[in-house]
Amino acid sequence: MSIFARRAAILVSWIGHPLVFVTISVGIVVITQLASRGVPLIIALFLSVIAPTGLLLFFGLRSGRWADADVSVREERKRFYPIAVPLSAFGTIVMWFAHAPGYILRGGVITLVLLAIAAIINRWSKISLHNLFAAYCTLILFRVNLFCGLIGLFLAALIFWSRLFLSRHTMFENISGVLLGVLGGIATAWMSI
Repeated sequence: MSIFARRAAILVSWIGHPLVFVTISVGIVVITQLASRGVPLIIALFLSVIAPTGLLLFFGLRSGRWADADVSVREERKRFYPIAVPLSAFGTIVMWFAHAPGYILRGGVITLVLLAIAAIINRWSKISLHNLFAAYCTLILFRVNLFCGLIGLFLAALIFWSRLFLSRHTMFENISGVLLGVLGGIATAWMSI
């Protein structure tokens, strides 16, 4: 394994971290669809979900609850999901109180469902959350803007490679994440539920 390839894989993995990829994707969706009217929603999302999740990851890593910011060890995710799922639910409730458009609420609910499904699957397999949320966000980005979707697809392919290259996931765990993300992305961006 070359040093350059490993460093590139680590960089891609950080860029593709669900907290980063989702935050940037939500920002793109809100700004392109709502312009300046979306700023209060971004602030509300940041305060209700993004910052608390970032702190959860930071303090979990610092305290030794998990080995890395990706919560890559399946056993460690048993302590992550019981906090992450309610945080996602709280963010969706905040969006509802903030009178977010229906597609934002749908995205919040589906994100919550995806996390809950991943938590259930975690009993048997450690699904790749990087790939799940990269695929999920990419499909949504395609709905919003073709160029953003193409960039998302390129990054999603790199994320898939990086998770395999770094041995964070098996091929099955990566593909499972992609498939679940695609289903969530279709439900969010193309179905009116």
